[in-house]
Amino acid sequence: MLIRTRRGWELPESRATSEDVFLNRRAFLAGGASIAAIAGGVDPAAAQWFSSSQPNMARKPDPTDDLYPAKRNEAFSLDRPLTEEVTAAGYNNYYEFGPSKNIWKQAESKKTRPWTIKVDGLVEKPFEIGVDDLIRRSQLEERLYRFRCVEAWSMAVPWTGFTLKSFLDIAKPTSGAKYVRFETFMDPQMAPGQRQSWYPWPYVEGVTMAEAQNELPLLVTGAYGKPLRNQFGAPIRLILPWKYGFKSIKAITRISFTAERPKSYWEQLQSAEYGFWANVNPEVAHPRWSQATEQVIGTQQRVPTLPFNGYGAEVAHLYKGLEKERLFV
Repeated sequence: MLIRTRRGWELPESRATSEDVFLNRRAFLAGGASIAAIAGGVDPAAAQWFSSSQPNMARKPDPTDDLYPAKRNEAFSLDRPLTEEVTAAGYNNYYEFGPSKNIWKQAESKKTRPWTIKVDGLVEKPFEIGVDDLIRRSQLEERLYRFRCVEAWSMAVPWTGFTLKSFLDIAKPTSGAKYVRFETFMDPQMAPGQRQSWYPWPYVEGVTMAEAQNELPLLVTGAYGKPLRNQFGAPIRLILPWKYGFKSIKAITRISFTAERPKSYWEQLQSAEYGFWANVNPEVAHPRWSQATEQVIGTQQRVPTLPFNGYGAEVAHLYKGLEKERLFV
């Protein structure tokens, strides 16, 4: 008899967060709203508007449409239902386009082609590559991942992409590289949120080389069996499922390898509340709310939060000897 033991983060597909809920995220922080404001999930009127508007907001044709849906990697399954697509696509944070959770409509203005990614820093030879060329030379796969926001809500999303680890073979970092720094686009004319001078644009994030070489990080190019919608971070974003969602930078235009630790966007904005590591830990509260539980968007269940978002077996070893660091903020 074959007995299969689930990993700590595995969820049944039936418990995944729907796409419309996933589309809307940190606006309430900018406006000083409380965690209670999201307890009910997506605003019913907004969800209805998004759903009824779909025929008029059909996803634009993508040069890589023929690559989707990609084959699912069954090693990355879940213990909860997937969030419905319409829910995940309608509940997002995308400060480049404004502070609202219903940011999908504003994000439609984003132009995702042509799109070039610059690779520089401590690499054998700096280069630029078109996103479509990068996608076609990479091995795409679908993975079901938990997504845990620092605002204490969560989803379960089927992401499509390729591993950051495999990208390292393309980038060819030198032995002096200790960190990977990611940077998003900068275009205030297209993205009105970037006209707000109090934000440290462009959005920057970073990971250590050890984290980048782990099996979990994905450079994501699709979701729900199709290329990414704009509000998800098209045409390419990062997903780090054991960290709070703000670490998973959207719309990447530059990947740099450095010897110095990058200072991330939210760390620059409010270092007392948002640090470099941002690993999920239910025992370490945000300065303004508990992280012990999370609201599952779409089902409105409140469930206990798991250490490292349930991926501890895969990543906890990365932080041995770093106990004096602010690993969970």
